[in-house]
Amino acid sequence: MVTCILLAAGSSVRFGSPKALAQMRDGTVIQHVQNTLLQSSCEKIIVVLGGHAHQIMPAIFIQDRIRVVYNKHHNLGQMSSVKEGWRQAEENSEAVLFLPVDCPLIEASSIDAVIKHFKNTSPDILIPTYKGRKGHPPIFSQRLKSKALNIPQDLGLNSLFTEHPPQTLEVDDPGIVKSFNTPQELQDILK
Repeated sequence: MVTCILLAAGSSVRFGSPKALAQMRDGTVIQHVQNTLLQSSCEKIIVVLGGHAHQIMPAIFIQDRIRVVYNKHHNLGQMSSVKEGWRQAEENSEAVLFLPVDCPLIEASSIDAVIKHFKNTSPDILIPTYKGRKGHPPIFSQRLKSKALNIPQDLGLNSLFTEHPPQTLEVDDPGIVKSFNTPQELQDILK
């Protein structure tokens, strides 16, 4: 089983309002991302909320594959949400994917390709690339869980890369490298 940790706990300071609730053509960003994940072969989805949780919660689908966790330490940065999500992943998850909510244009087929390649090759870490650029969602083997949970807050998951060099998988999806922090950046990637 592969679990996706959907990171939506940030305070969205640069955006000016919750990024998860920004509008896309088919609803909010977080609704769009949930739809994509539900179309993918990802078996479980853990949505990590923190800042603006009470505003975002009504946009979370009530669905067997989706579970919400609250990161009370969200003000410490994204790594705190990574750890909270991974802590909540079921022990029988063979791997976890990490998807920040501000990367809404990834296609379900790209998520499927990452999961399939992971299941076929069982690397410690696998990162999708588009034209050689690393993107989202990276997938991490459950073997790395205890190491990840011990990473200092000021470092990221990429601090594991020295000891566990990631494999990469080229996908034909520019969405994996598109993210946004401001309303203008969102408009730019939606064009």
